[in-house]
Amino acid sequence: MNRKPNTRVLITGASSGIGRDLARVFARHGHHLILTARRQEKLKTLAEEITREFPVTVDILVADLEQPAAAGELVAEIERRGLFVETLVNNAGFNVYGRFAAIDREKVMAMARLNMLAVTELTHRLLPAMIASGNGRVLNIASTGGFTPGPNSAVYCATKAYVLNFSEALAQELKKTGVKVTAVCPGATRSEFAQRGGMEDLRLFRGPVLDSHFVAETAYRAQRRGRSKVVVGLSNKLMIGSLRFIPRSIGTRVAGWLLS
Repeated sequence: MNRKPNTRVLITGASSGIGRDLARVFARHGHHLILTARRQEKLKTLAEEITREFPVTVDILVADLEQPAAAGELVAEIERRGLFVETLVNNAGFNVYGRFAAIDREKVMAMARLNMLAVTELTHRLLPAMIASGNGRVLNIASTGGFTPGPNSAVYCATKAYVLNFSEALAQELKKTGVKVTAVCPGATRSEFAQRGGMEDLRLFRGPVLDSHFVAETAYRAQRRGRSKVVVGLSNKLMIGSLRFIPRSIGTRVAGWLLS
């Protein structure tokens, strides 16, 4: 149980999907929360639900982490309130589906800022205090898409490869500090993600689809155990494991088939 009144778990993209379920899982285990996303009403509703059900404190901070200054402003507000982020959950992210040359440039750049730069900046700003305290967790929601190039989701898969490599490198750097870094790699998951990315009709979402609550439970257990990486779901583990035995070009073609 997290009993320090000024200590928080910061969850980005908390208004729906995996982020929403992560908030409930952390609350059930006694953690006080800071929930952030763009949609204030959804955050407010979630906070009210959690505080009715669990004896924890929930702060909500509206932020659009696609904007360049947002991560710094978010951390500044947390510090102004005298709160300490014990666990950072970098969950916010989205995909822009389609041929790279044809998709909207501004959406692509916003995706890159959210999926990579916000993750990097929030981690860099909050990590020193965790190291100084000798305790902390960074939980990054990556993707099975980070293991192979993804035609029609070229930038998204590249951003998740960044998150995966970034997380594993940090986990090694921080081995003797008391701070643990975990990358969680779900595959297709039932949430608003597919709808926002225009991906609902893809082959990827016609096969086994994960439940977001299951992903959140798996992520929570993995970060408490200090695992540096976890692939969620048996079929996803088998798929990722098979990539070691086939040429990368074939893996890319299979990914392109699934993403069509």
